[in-house]
Amino acid sequence: MGKGEITKALIGAMLLAAPATGFTQTGWVPGAEITGQSVQVETNGVTNTVFFDPGGVARIQTPRGIMVPGSWATANGQLCLTTGGAQECWPYAQPFKAGQQVTLTSSCNAASRWTALGTNQAAPEQARAGERG
Repeated sequence: MGKGEITKALIGAMLLAAPATGFTQTGWVPGAEITGQSVQVETNGVTNTVFFDPGGVARIQTPRGIMVPGSWATANGQLCLTTGGAQECWPYAQPFKAGQQVTLTSSCNAASRWTALGTNQAAPEQARAGERG
């Protein structure tokens, strides 16, 4: 794998990032829908697959099948990916939906297209006290 492919893999990997803490007003926990799932990230014509493993562990698979280790996290409305000491973050204001492409511009000013290959379903809402089903 050449230096250019490693750089593209790192950039692609950083396009996808990590678990978040806290609930939003809608009850969505950033990162919950992609934990244990993968997302394809296309940047400058190169598509990498980012695996968002539990515990903030990320794996980026290059087009040639090479796995690049990293980590992911969510905070302050951003999804950040770290590989080899470099970090890149993307705006993350709503959950990813399986098969739905989203264009995001990173903190490094790189535009990329993200497509979640699968997502976790939200936890069912709890019935309010006093309601009958």
